[in-house]
Amino acid sequence: MDYDIISLNTHPTRHSSLFHMPITSSAKKALRQSIRQRGQNLVRAEAYKLAVKNFKKLVAEKKTEDAKATLANVYQALDKATKTGVIKMNKASRLKSRLSLKLAGVK
Repeated sequence: MDYDIISLNTHPTRHSSLFHMPITSSAKKALRQSIRQRGQNLVRAEAYKLAVKNFKKLVAEKKTEDAKATLANVYQALDKATKTGVIKMNKASRLKSRLSLKLAGVK
């Protein structure tokens, strides 16, 4: 999913730097970096949340074989989100643990 500046403006007071143009070149660069990083973080967060949601849906439908195959993709998405700093390591570990317990409880 592509995120542009307009979609990143969720609230004028929260993202006031997007409405007041930076003056110095270092501030301009910092603004460019923060916009790019926010877009990447949103994409990564959306990817892991969608993977978890699909896994929970399979578990609810009691499709254990499909859920086992999907669990590896969920782990991969969580690890990438952790590596890039979108979520913390303990949150990823907690989610992995709870999802694997959820799969084990289906049998």
